Amino acid sequence: MSIQQRVDRELIELGVRLRQNGYRFITPTPLTHERVMQRADRLMAKDQRDVFGWSMPFDQRLFGTEQFQALERAGILEQQDGQWRSTVRWSSLNDLLFVHSSFPTTQNDAVFFGPDTYRFAHAIEAHLQQRTAPVKRAVDIGCGAGVGAVLIARAQPQAQTVAVDINPRALRLTAVNAELAGTDNIAIYHSDLLASVEGQFDLVVANPPYMNDQQQRAYRHGGGVLGEALSVRIVREALPRLSPGGTLLLYTGVAMVRGADPFLAMIESLPGNDFSWTYAELDPDVFGEELLKPGYEQVERIAVTLLTVTRN
Repeated sequence: MSIQQRVDRELIELGVRLRQNGYRFITPTPLTHERVMQRADRLMAKDQRDVFGWSMPFDQRLFGTEQFQALERAGILEQQDGQWRSTVRWSSLNDLLFVHSSFPTTQNDAVFFGPDTYRFAHAIEAHLQQRTAPVKRAVDIGCGAGVGAVLIARAQPQAQTVAVDINPRALRLTAVNAELAGTDNIAIYHSDLLASVEGQFDLVVANPPYMNDQQQRAYRHGGGVLGEALSVRIVREALPRLSPGGTLLLYTGVAMVRGADPFLAMIESLPGNDFSWTYAELDPDVFGEELLKPGYEQVERIAVTLLTVTRN
């Protein structure tokens, strides 16, 4: 067994133990997280929820010797000024647990999970509930922690589900989360969008980064003027890969400028007569703190939207 396989096995076993112990944590926005951490009683972790949910520092004595050694073997601990921290975080979604990067997500290869993830998951579940035709082949583009792929694979066990990302760390965590969810019909590939996978799909889902991030962190920076470039590219490259009756679900964010939607202006002519599509704002105002950052001087609000395109 390779070192990577051994580490991932320890991580899977940690997830199993947390689930058996009734662990549950709903991940808030980064701004909410920061505000909670400013409270006077938030200096040191008091339980595993503080460690693996709130990403708080902890004393080694919080865990028994055997349990602490298991965390070390999993390779998820870092030490600063005599205090320990977990480099991963565990979030609840329905009856599932997903491992992803700890707070704050400052690394370029960080794997993000937050309120966008919950909205994205709801959109996928709603589509699958109203869909009449079975999904034979599906793909989660930019899978991150693998939420889209796992939800599809569980709901459509007959489907061949593919998870793709350019971030190796995301692929490793997706593999962990897929096994924890009990799914055995997910194939995981390193790919720039759909470049490394062939064929047509009945369902394509994507929750890409959509910010103009000065640090250009992969999980956050969407490219273009205001973070829209990757979302536009997904539409361009995914539509030709839809099978008849196949659907693209694109959950993204849009920086609204003087009342206009620049993303919609770029993509509304792309589907053409071969496709039917809808577009809706799921939340009109998110991440308002971003408007104070360079590049957002003309932006009035950031909305999260859902584009649904189906090949006729």
